Amino acid sequence: MKTDHRASLKEINAEFLGTLVLMLFGLAVNAQVTVGKAVTFVGDGAVTTYAYGDYLTLNIGWGLAVMLGVYVAGGITGAHLNPAVTVAMAFRKKLTWAKVPAYVAAQVVAAIVASCIVYLVYFEQIEYVEQLAQTQAIKNAQALPVVTQEGLEIQVEVMDGRRTMATAGIFATYPREFDEQNRVTNWTGLLDQFVGTALLLLVICAVVDKKNAGPDFSLAPIAIGAIVMMIGMGFGANCGYAVNPARDFGPRLFTFLAGWGSSVFLEPDNFWYLVPIIGPVLGGVAGVAAYDQLITRFHPDEDED
Repeated sequence: MKTDHRASLKEINAEFLGTLVLMLFGLAVNAQVTVGKAVTFVGDGAVTTYAYGDYLTLNIGWGLAVMLGVYVAGGITGAHLNPAVTVAMAFRKKLTWAKVPAYVAAQVVAAIVASCIVYLVYFEQIEYVEQLAQTQAIKNAQALPVVTQEGLEIQVEVMDGRRTMATAGIFATYPREFDEQNRVTNWTGLLDQFVGTALLLLVICAVVDKKNAGPDFSLAPIAIGAIVMMIGMGFGANCGYAVNPARDFGPRLFTFLAGWGSSVFLEPDNFWYLVPIIGPVLGGVAGVAAYDQLITRFHPDEDED
């Protein structure tokens, strides 16, 4: 009987549903923290307050979101939920390359659907935040002087009705800005994503390694969620620790279609959106390669156990 190396509908559904759960909870945490953020100016300084959580909330929330997504799909596909994981497992020969396109497509589509759902749930609050952001931008910007035919000079204020970067960060990741001229560079972001994802895959390999000290299968999702939480706590400041191309590209594509426009692919430059794609894929392969070369190849053969 010939074995079908293509992904089955059950596997595709599992990757879709697991990624959907992961992204729904993760993006909802982002949305809740963002809409609860308020900046007040006291004297010469600005004070930021958070009504519905802060950066610690984001780290815990995304860690738990990954854990729940893994529980949904873990028994069927191993719960990749991440193109970087899928490519790394194929590189490791734990998955046939023929299944990679279907897994990745399911993950990206799930991320887009989750973005749409979270946007609808938080639509009114996103509208409110956008209005505040645009009002503040008008106050800070210098009005444009215009001379009419009568020779009178008037002040013109222009408001862009589209979505702005004030809420784009709910969905996709962007580099940290130090001030108006300086930010985390693309190279630093690429290194950040490479290292974060390499750690993710390296520890995942350890967690599922039956010849190591990994937890019971039913507890593995908790350990994997903890990995993501620790990546956020240690490597989140540069660019939001996407460590997952579907998690970033799917929502970014949604925002492009939903009113934020091309700015989501052009901010802060034309190449940034590639950072959370290239970095995680390369980092994932490096992570499994490091584990296999330093640990797996020294395991005894099955016959020797």
